[in-house]
Amino acid sequence: MTHHMTRLAFIVAAALVLAPRLAWAQDTLDSGDTAWMLTSSVLVLFMTIPGLSLFYAGLVRAKNVLSVMMQCFAIACMVTILWTVYAYGLAFGDGGGLNAFVGFGKFFLSDVGVATVSGSIPESVFQMFQLTFAIITPALIVGAFAERMKFSTMMVFMALWLTIVYAPVAHWVWGGGWLGEMGVLDFAGGTVVHINAGIAALVLCLVIGRRKGHPGTPMPPNSLVLTVVGASMLWVGWFGFNAGSQLAADGVAGMAMAVTHIATATAGFTWMLIEWRNHGKPSVLGIATGAVGGLVAITPASGFVGPMGAIAIGAAAGIFCYLAAGSLKRYFGYDDSLDVFGVHGVGGFVGAMLTGVFTAEAFGGAGLDNGIGTQVWLQFVGAAATIAYSGVLTFVLAKALDATMGLRVTAAEESEGLDIALHDETGFHL
Repeated sequence: MTHHMTRLAFIVAAALVLAPRLAWAQDTLDSGDTAWMLTSSVLVLFMTIPGLSLFYAGLVRAKNVLSVMMQCFAIACMVTILWTVYAYGLAFGDGGGLNAFVGFGKFFLSDVGVATVSGSIPESVFQMFQLTFAIITPALIVGAFAERMKFSTMMVFMALWLTIVYAPVAHWVWGGGWLGEMGVLDFAGGTVVHINAGIAALVLCLVIGRRKGHPGTPMPPNSLVLTVVGASMLWVGWFGFNAGSQLAADGVAGMAMAVTHIATATAGFTWMLIEWRNHGKPSVLGIATGAVGGLVAITPASGFVGPMGAIAIGAAAGIFCYLAAGSLKRYFGYDDSLDVFGVHGVGGFVGAMLTGVFTAEAFGGAGLDNGIGTQVWLQFVGAAATIAYSGVLTFVLAKALDATMGLRVTAAEESEGLDIALHDETGFHL
């Protein structure tokens, strides 16, 4: 009896000692973090509708204004349904033996309830935040084939691309997959979102071909007012994109917000100076596009770098995105209508590479477990893997859909404009 009493007393004492540690190790809801993540989710959705929609709508010709807005809006609706049914599980579920490559489960958000906590926020909020990323990534691609792709084919392509490209790549980096485990740094989506969408955009615009009359026929933006309004909304919404990716209201989120703003301002200013020097006058289209390039480039680095890194990354984005959207596109002759590859593909790659440099403490960053050389190599592996995977599968999807449904509208429909030809509406009654 005494022996059993002694054992019982030991077990009780051990439980009392370990209980606080066990409780601390469990996910615990934090109302401040939850409030910030609710706000961040709204901000990121604000980036697509209306931010990206207006940005693109101003850049196309007047006869195609509604077509790009419709594409962004419809993608938001469709991706939400697919994410809820299965795509969240592909990105963030436990893939078992295949977990290095893809997740599984959580169909119809099963096991995501009112009381389910992920870290310090409800899992319902976490999946909503990640959904907004899944919405904007395919929507970015719209700018590459603007003014010439069939709406029906576009919807099927985006559904398939979300399933076999976006969700697996998101899992590789953020869901416990092989790139994240390897040590690739991507705080808010430089690889998952921007390189992924940018290379898909390049492949699609090559497969679908140039717009009728390009490059000989002038195709100026119909409303730079809409474009600047959209770019401004992107700038504001991006604070949720980057600072929200900390998934907490803390000092890292605060610094992520600060460096996002610094890099964006630097990139816009850099683009403006280059254009001013080369063409004699600074343009509003240039400074707005440069700012978006800065937003893109700082995205993978935002939770890891300090102000010094933000200025360097912003300046690099302004230079390289300017060259890609101008000289590179002219040299190779592809028709990336709204410079998705030049801004998002190139900007994402520049940001991913420089994340490996400016995360170092010597540059005011959070510090590296590896040396700069090793981290830059890891960043390159992550970018290259995404480029290869997204590029090849995008090409296969595009060719398959072109053979079955057809990618492109007729020449008559393209001349008439997609607003009337595909939606029987017009954006402006002047």
